Amino acid sequence: MTNSKKKRPASPLVVEPQKRRVPVGLIVVVGVVVLAIVAAVGVDYWRKHSSVDVTSNGRTEPAVLTGPGTSGEGVRVGKDSATTNVDLFLDFRCPHCAEFEKETGPVLDQLVEDGTITLTYYPLKFVNPGASPRLANAFAAAAASGKALSYADEIYADFTKAWTNDQLIELGKKLGIDDAKFEAAIKDNSYAGWLESINKTSNDRKVEGTPTVFVNDKMLQGDQLTVDGLKAAISGIS
Repeated sequence: MTNSKKKRPASPLVVEPQKRRVPVGLIVVVGVVVLAIVAAVGVDYWRKHSSVDVTSNGRTEPAVLTGPGTSGEGVRVGKDSATTNVDLFLDFRCPHCAEFEKETGPVLDQLVEDGTITLTYYPLKFVNPGASPRLANAFAAAAASGKALSYADEIYADFTKAWTNDQLIELGKKLGIDDAKFEAAIKDNSYAGWLESINKTSNDRKVEGTPTVFVNDKMLQGDQLTVDGLKAAISGIS
């Protein structure tokens, strides 16, 4: 006798989709990267929008003996009676120049003020192609308004600032430069041609980096770029 019972079909095998597990370490790394990006954006915003504070208001500003614009010649400040001249080739975005200014700036400023030296600035523009030319041009505009030394000192005093055009204009105002010509010179990059001539002078004088310092046309060595080294070089010539 035939068994008439039908076999029940086997239940289909249900395969649960496998859930992809993201490693905890990857989550942490992504979080750190996101936080770093947010922090970088915040720092960049602060650098470009922080207010300008100055410390040199009320300080005696040395006379600008040679203003910007004369082809190949730097901005010279001080007293005509000084017998020693210090040539300073610098870049306003050069961290070594900022360190040099922090260490030796007060001494050079005092030597200018007491008539021991004249100081000639040769602003270069190669460290940061986006910022260096803008800051050098703004310095020239300030020098044309008689504020060369203070303006240079203040730019270095806050090296972390981006120094946008608005900040550079605000710095001028804080130092007493509040005229349309100064603002226009910054916005129009008016001293670009003069800065090119300064670059040529630096090549002619074998300047290979910043800061480079000459005392009465004699280039100082790296180990002389200290307070004691400068004083010795200047006193040896004066």
